[in-house]
Amino acid sequence: MSGTPRRSREGAGSSGAGGPLHTTQRRALLKAGALAASGLATAPVLAQDGGKKVLRYAFDQAEVGFDPAGLQDLYSRIITAHIFEGLYGYDHLARPYKIRPVTAVALPEVSDNFRRFVIRVKPGIYFQDDPVFKGKPRELVAEDYVYSIKRFADPRWKAPAYASVQELRIIGLHPLREAALKTKTPFDYDTPIEGMRALDRYTLEFRLEQPSPRSLVQVLATPDLWGAVAREVIEAAGDKTMERPVGTGPFRLAAWTRSARVVLERNPTYREVRYDAEPNADDAEGQALLARFKGQRLPMVDRVEISIIDEQQPRWLSFLDEQHDLLERLPFEFINLAAPNGRVAPGLAARGIQMSRSLNSDVFYTFFNMDDPVVGGMAPERVALRRAIGLAIDIDQEIRLFWRGQAIPAQSPLAPHTSGYDPRFTSESGQYDLPRARALLDTFGYVDRNGDGWREQPDGTPLVLQWATTPDQRARSRDELRRKDMDKLGLRVEFKTAKFQENLKNARAGKLAIWTLGASSASPDGLPALDRGSSNAIGGQNMARFRDERFDRIYTELRQIPDGPEREKLFFEAKRLLAAYAPYKVHVHRILTDFWHPWLHGYRRPLFWQTWWQYVDIDTQAQRKVAG
Repeated sequence: MSGTPRRSREGAGSSGAGGPLHTTQRRALLKAGALAASGLATAPVLAQDGGKKVLRYAFDQAEVGFDPAGLQDLYSRIITAHIFEGLYGYDHLARPYKIRPVTAVALPEVSDNFRRFVIRVKPGIYFQDDPVFKGKPRELVAEDYVYSIKRFADPRWKAPAYASVQELRIIGLHPLREAALKTKTPFDYDTPIEGMRALDRYTLEFRLEQPSPRSLVQVLATPDLWGAVAREVIEAAGDKTMERPVGTGPFRLAAWTRSARVVLERNPTYREVRYDAEPNADDAEGQALLARFKGQRLPMVDRVEISIIDEQQPRWLSFLDEQHDLLERLPFEFINLAAPNGRVAPGLAARGIQMSRSLNSDVFYTFFNMDDPVVGGMAPERVALRRAIGLAIDIDQEIRLFWRGQAIPAQSPLAPHTSGYDPRFTSESGQYDLPRARALLDTFGYVDRNGDGWREQPDGTPLVLQWATTPDQRARSRDELRRKDMDKLGLRVEFKTAKFQENLKNARAGKLAIWTLGASSASPDGLPALDRGSSNAIGGQNMARFRDERFDRIYTELRQIPDGPEREKLFFEAKRLLAAYAPYKVHVHRILTDFWHPWLHGYRRPLFWQTWWQYVDIDTQAQRKVAG
């Protein structure tokens, strides 16, 4: 790279991603307050750990808490994935994916056309210590999974992921929930149900109303939600379950300052687990990682320290200043400085910093609340309004200016690397056509009647789009693009600002009209992405509150039939329905870039799963040498 490095929009990055970043330059940035605002220390804190291996990195959004039944956000689930364990998990190195036993002895014994599953839990697995156990080891048993999954049906917890459990059609579970709702009495955990039983101490049986060729096993391979909790702990915690996570996984919660810092440490009661994986024969990176780490006891690090830094510049600078070992998801505004032409910038490469890039299994989208009096409803004029708004959003410009070229246009809610995703599929959901958008509004009576430059509703009343947003610089820059898009369409926008978690809560409650956010896939099946159209997921993933009988029928059939051409045809029909009624405008799938310092070894971005801390190692000698 020649010449002087180009500055980003926020003015960060001239500190040297394109050339050597000297210590004096970094300290000057710190003294200027770039990191002070985030509350971080000005130098790595290593000596106090007494030689322990500490993995340090930052989230760009705050966590909600650590009770699986109450979670939907990615950041909390990354943490719970390392505290709790499911019966199954994903091979860390296999691509595209391979499900393998975690706390189960083997994959399920399946019968009755994928309606009956028998699973045996490994003996000798213990929960981490908790005062409720009174100093005695507490073994994981089959009944713990029965209880843990029942919690999602308990109305008390208002579990966002209940729709995923409901769609499994576990015999007897939904009636148990309905009884609690109808009588307004506590959920009855002690009543046995036919569809989920502990046959003995270590044997678990599921019976489903409908065939489930994929969904049950993939649900059970998602420990961040479906990991086992101990009933005694939940009952002792009362309304504070979010701050008292007790699982059988490799890490336990050590310290938590809400929305600022989360510290986890190695679980001292964790059983002996060794590094093992099955990468493809032609996967050179995976084979190299296996050769290096095979047989090592997990986890390899002693402690994980997570900072919450919601502004991108301080998060980037904290990595450059070696306060963090990993920069997961390089802020997009720094891509041309840190990775010009897709390569690590010379100044970073000279420091041994490494990089990986990948098309993420995610989608960013805007939802329109179908119950909202302005943008909701199935009347033709409301459908036209939503379609026009979607067509007026310039996705190519968004990719250039907001994502800095690090994204591809989305055409449906289906994410890359999942079934149902077809890179050849196109739809109006992924198009930009301003003349067509204007024509739609004109045709359906959204015109400027008083000459003030803004369109009114067909009945002549004012038309103002209430668009939710968050109070960070990234959101502000995206909002400016949206405002310009809507200005060109003649639509007035008011942005309503609140913290992400507040918006998430209000979205699930149907209190937001429009909001833009992202979602990452948690499994290789594309069906969970279609939860956003399922009427059973209203109050959870279906933030648009979309209801359509045809869509629900397709959704049910997609769940029951095996993978193959017929299932792909149904995915196509579902995507077309969502495009036609436009409860969502899909934006992009991101290309993610991760950076890490040379003393971090073994990092590989997972595709769908969140568990990876136990598979990385820290060279403390190299880390301390740089810190010193």
